[in-house]
Amino acid sequence: MLKWALIFLVIGLIAGLLGFTGIAGTSIAIAKVLFFVFLVIFLVLLVLGLTAARRVG
Repeated sequence: MLKWALIFLVIGLIAGLLGFTGIAGTSIAIAKVLFFVFLVIFLVLLVLGLTAARRVG
């Protein structure tokens, strides 16, 4: 998921440099959403991993 966020970020930056502001804005917005979804999933799995480690140990 982080890979897709980076891909959309690069597409947005290139589109912005070339003057396609509509595509750039949309692409950057998608990249932001994907990044925050990745961040939430990462934090949930981190907390679950830490709680599972405490139960076993």
